Amino acid sequence: MPDEPRYAIGDLADLGGVSRRTVRYYVQQELLPAPLGVGRGNHYSRKHLDQLLRVRALQEAGRTLGEIRQALNGRRRQQVPRDDETADRGVRLERTLWRHIAVAPGVELHIAGDVRLPSAGRLNELAEWCRQHFVAVNRKEEEEDRNV
Repeated sequence: MPDEPRYAIGDLADLGGVSRRTVRYYVQQELLPAPLGVGRGNHYSRKHLDQLLRVRALQEAGRTLGEIRQALNGRRRQQVPRDDETADRGVRLERTLWRHIAVAPGVELHIAGDVRLPSAGRLNELAEWCRQHFVAVNRKEEEEDRNV
């Protein structure tokens, strides 16, 4: 497909938030498919980027590289029964992975496992904003309670 994006290894690494070395390692470990083309003409596609982002999301969710490899190869189904009754009928619900980040006292961010996290710097900016705005509301309520 002529409109399909083509990424050099550096571009793929930057978009995936990893180093070039990590991309090569993931290819070696069969977590990513080998690049397309040969020699200096090799490149990566959108499929490679999507796979890299999925690997990163699973890693951030605490999965080991072995578990990620199994999940990517479809060797293990990530489904669990809802309860005894549905298990008897063979109905299964798909398990989803979520990450939880405490951004301020009493404030937690829930992020689906397949969503790419922003950089640590951007998360710190969000946490600071939350601390300023949520804490400010709490302080204002405490002051109002004291004045009553």
